[in-house]
Amino acid sequence: MSNVDTVKDIYTAFGQGDIPAILGKLAGDVEWDVDSPAPEVPWLSPRRGRDNIGAFFQSLAPLDFTTFAPHTFFEDGNKVMALIHIAAIHKPSGKKYEIKNEGHLWHFDGSGKVRSYEHITDTATHVAMSRGE
Repeated sequence: MSNVDTVKDIYTAFGQGDIPAILGKLAGDVEWDVDSPAPEVPWLSPRRGRDNIGAFFQSLAPLDFTTFAPHTFFEDGNKVMALIHIAAIHKPSGKKYEIKNEGHLWHFDGSGKVRSYEHITDTATHVAMSRGE
């Protein structure tokens, strides 16, 4: 299985709410958004270790994703860059947000497990989304 296939499997599992399947593709010492430019956004908070990644998915609870459509993938060695069209509603405020080219950068170890993940995105929109502004 290629690293792009692994990323696609992760996105499929995300769409199905299958968090255990996602966690199974991560290295035990995975780094998740550790250099986040917007750590005040709950889902962009730095996390380390597979056991702490479940909190990322829990932090998305205030959002209702109306679109989550991965559309472009780039692979170079142990890295995969994916572009995703996302649209979401902040449930408490009812406000709608859209990012047509949300970037996700995945790094893999030699065994095909995700060793790091980071958002490459419009952080201003994510800050507004997290606040319902």
